Amino acid sequence: MERKTEINIWYWILAFMAVILIQDIVAGTRDISPISYSQFESYLEENRIQSVAVGKDRITGVFTSPVDGHSRFVTNIVDPALLDRIDQADVDITGVPENTWLGAVLSWVVPALVFFALWSFFFRKIADKQGFGGFMQIGKSRAKVYMEKETGVTFDDVAGVDEAKQELEEVVEFLRDPAEYSKLGARMPKGILLVGPPGTGKTLLARAVAGQAGVTFLSISGSEFVEMFVGVGAARVRDLFEQARKSAPAIIFIDELDALGRARGAGNMAGGNDEREQTLNQLLTELDGFDPSVGIVLLAATNRPEILDPALLRAGRFDRQVLVDRPDKKGRVAILNVHMKKVTLAPNVDAEKVAALTPGFSGADLANLVNEAALLATRRRANAVSMDDFNNAVERIVAGLEKKNRVLNAREREIVAHHEMGHALVAMALPGVDPVHKVSIIPRGIGALGYTIQRPTEDRFLMTSDELENKIAVLLGGRAAEKVIYNHLSTGAADDLVKATDIARAMVARYGMDPELGHVSYDTDRPGFLGTGDQSSWLNRRYSEATAERMDAAVKAEVDKVFDRTVSLLKQNRKLLEEAAKDLLERETLDEPDLQAIAEKVKNPQASRAA
Repeated sequence: MERKTEINIWYWILAFMAVILIQDIVAGTRDISPISYSQFESYLEENRIQSVAVGKDRITGVFTSPVDGHSRFVTNIVDPALLDRIDQADVDITGVPENTWLGAVLSWVVPALVFFALWSFFFRKIADKQGFGGFMQIGKSRAKVYMEKETGVTFDDVAGVDEAKQELEEVVEFLRDPAEYSKLGARMPKGILLVGPPGTGKTLLARAVAGQAGVTFLSISGSEFVEMFVGVGAARVRDLFEQARKSAPAIIFIDELDALGRARGAGNMAGGNDEREQTLNQLLTELDGFDPSVGIVLLAATNRPEILDPALLRAGRFDRQVLVDRPDKKGRVAILNVHMKKVTLAPNVDAEKVAALTPGFSGADLANLVNEAALLATRRRANAVSMDDFNNAVERIVAGLEKKNRVLNAREREIVAHHEMGHALVAMALPGVDPVHKVSIIPRGIGALGYTIQRPTEDRFLMTSDELENKIAVLLGGRAAEKVIYNHLSTGAADDLVKATDIARAMVARYGMDPELGHVSYDTDRPGFLGTGDQSSWLNRRYSEATAERMDAAVKAEVDKVFDRTVSLLKQNRKLLEEAAKDLLERETLDEPDLQAIAEKVKNPQASRAA
């Protein structure tokens, strides 16, 4: 960094000196007045010339006093006997300028060289900022080469993805002893694709494979192949594989493969020539051409496998796909144990309890959770990170930062208290619903005026129609409480309505749970491999307008039915709702022990459900 600053300073110094020199030359040129030979003779007779320099064809000189603002002059020689008259006029002859061919050449060459040097300097600066380097480096791969000691990651540092580790342990054994795998005629897959949501540890796994095997690790992002110049990406692919061959045994790791391997023809104009397609074609060629028996393994990672080109995923290229999914509770405990080793923990911290609070968290989310908890403990100047710090960190990540300066008036606080207790009471009353962990009316995040946190007791992968209806009922509990207590509706349930409607529409259109529409899936918005769907699926829907109207009516009927049942449930528990809301107004936050006491008083909702 210091060297860069020094270069910039010298550049400014040279630029300043060049400006001064140019100004001096320009000023000198403006000071010279071209005069005719007859004027020169007149000035010579009038003793107005102080000194002259006589050349072969020209005379330059200095006036005794400025003439028309010019102190110097230049004129052509007409009379060869001029020197005698100058000598008689008592004028100093300071020198005889010689106009040689070398000076003429230098007057053309030097400016050209200066211009070319400045152009090269600026072009290189711009090229470095744009990322395509100099002319000689434009086709070179910019893969980072890590040796075993530099990765610093082994399988001991990876937790929560045991199935993926087992798949990749085979790769490690192959790199350590290729002959053992080839003696029965088997061969290692040419390419292994790590797929999974963001933050699940795909890059960490790839580096762990290199660290475990002790081989060269060439890492590059898919976006680094695509440049503004056509053909550069293909050249970099060739150079990358050439580096790997020279360093074999080696691992090539391409992160964010979707930037490079997107399906060809998608979104391109007819007749266009896409640089990305040429780069992908070169990658396909390299995958066909290299022999894994020499000790080269290609790893790639993506969180969007559904958009990759089919030719990239066929057998013989990326032979094996390894799913690196979000961890279950057991996996979350293992990941938390890895990250908790780096912080000082209080005796009351239990990784099992923290894992129970974090369903759906990825490995990166859990690492961030441990860091947030440590920061909260540091902020309160504690000697260790306690369980309360982890609870507060979960709330901060899930619900957002507390907005203590967002002051609600008394009427709004009362409505929010009944709204949140409506969520909590419905969750307490219905079977199969995640238990409520905490209720608060302290504003958090961007728009949340209060929040209710539920803690799942186990990871769920299958839900019945009754359980989905109960989830809708919990979401509508706040709105139903406002209806029961105030007989009005507010804007506080906007987000709840969106989530409830999404569940109801999925029940009707995707899961075939409506008796009138039957066991048919109408929803063409099939989510991608990792849950990302096509937002424009309504353009190519496969059902009629009449069916669409029936679907809309079925969604509305489902939500209305659950809302009426929720209102009936809260009416049976109205007294408890008012008491709990009053307690929440006074204390602002109710924790799990307080909520357990309230849950014991909730009336059995089975009668209202049967009605």
